[in-house]
Amino acid sequence: MKKRHVVTVLKIALPLAIIVWLVSSLDRDQLRQLGQHSIRWPLLGSGFALAMFCVCATFVRWYLLVRALDLPFRLADAFRLSFVGYLLNFVAFGSVGGDLFKAVFLAREQPGRRTEAVATVFLDRAVGLYSLLVVASAAILFSGASGWDAEVRTICNLTLAATVAGTAVIAVILLPGWDRSRLMQTAYRIPKIGVVVHRLAGALKVYRGKRGILAVVAAVSLAVHVVFAMSLYLSAAAVFAQHPTLTDHFIIVPLSLTAGALPLAPAGLGTFEAAMRILYQEIPAQAGGDGFLVALVFRVITIVIAAIGVVYYWLGRREVGELLREVGHEQEDEDIEAALDGADAE
Repeated sequence: MKKRHVVTVLKIALPLAIIVWLVSSLDRDQLRQLGQHSIRWPLLGSGFALAMFCVCATFVRWYLLVRALDLPFRLADAFRLSFVGYLLNFVAFGSVGGDLFKAVFLAREQPGRRTEAVATVFLDRAVGLYSLLVVASAAILFSGASGWDAEVRTICNLTLAATVAGTAVIAVILLPGWDRSRLMQTAYRIPKIGVVVHRLAGALKVYRGKRGILAVVAAVSLAVHVVFAMSLYLSAAAVFAQHPTLTDHFIIVPLSLTAGALPLAPAGLGTFEAAMRILYQEIPAQAGGDGFLVALVFRVITIVIAAIGVVYYWLGRREVGELLREVGHEQEDEDIEAALDGADAE
C-alpha cells in the first residue's frame, strides 16, 4: 500500500478510534440496564438540544472574555478550539486537558500578550465554576437542607463554603487599589512568577472596566447551569415514567455538577454519576427514577457532543497534532509556566 494511502487510512481511523474509545468507556451492564427502559425520543432529543445549547454558550462566554481584552479572536476560532478542548477533557492525551490545550494554543496566537491570553482560559473556568456554586447554593438555601443525610449535608456545606470564599475573592478584586496592596506587591517580587502575577493583575483590572461584558458573561453562566438542569430533567422524563420534578432537578443537578467539577477524573467521570445516584435518593419527596441511569444518559449526550470535537480535530489535525506533541513533552504546570514566561521575554 502506498504511503499516501496509509496516511489517508490513518486520518480516517484516528477519529473513529477516538469515538470508539469514548463509547467503550461506558459500562456494558449499565447500558444493558438502560436499554430495558422504553425511551421517549422527543424528550431525549429536547434534552440533547438543551445540552448542546449550554456547551455552545460556554464557548461564546470564553469568546467574550477574550474580546474584552481587545485580543484579535474570531467566534469561529473559539468554537474550533473549544470543541477540541471539550474532546480532550474526555480522552486526556497524557497530561493535556482541554483548558491547557486552549491556553497554550491561544498564547501561541497572541505574541506579546500571552499572559492575558492564558488568563482568559482560566478566568472562563473560574467564572463557570463560581456561577455553578452560586446556582447550587441558591438551591440549597431555598430548599433548606433539613432531613438530608450526612453525605448530602457535607456536599451542601462544602458548596456553601466555596461560594462564600469565591464571593470574598471577587469582592477583594473589585476594591480600588487591590493590585497595589502589600500582599500583591510581595507577590510581584517573587522570582520568575512575579512578573506573570503582575500582568495577570493587569488583565483583571481591564475586566473591571468592561462591566457590560462581565454582566453578559455572568448572565450566560447562570443561564447555562439552569438550562443544564432542564436538560437532565428532560433526560429523566425520557427514560422514567416517574421521576423527580423540575424543581428537584434545580437542586440535584447543580450539586451533582459541583461534585463532578472536582479534579478527580477526566470530565468528572464517576463523581457526577455517584452524586446523581445519592441525590436522587435523598432530595425528591416522592421516589422515582434512578439517578445513576439519568447521569448515564447525560454522559452519552456529552460524548456525542464531544464527537463533534473529533471533526474539528480531523480538519485541523496537523496543527492540533503539533501542539499536542509540544505540550505533551512536559508536565502541565511546566507547560503553563512556559506559556506565561513567553510574555516576559517579549
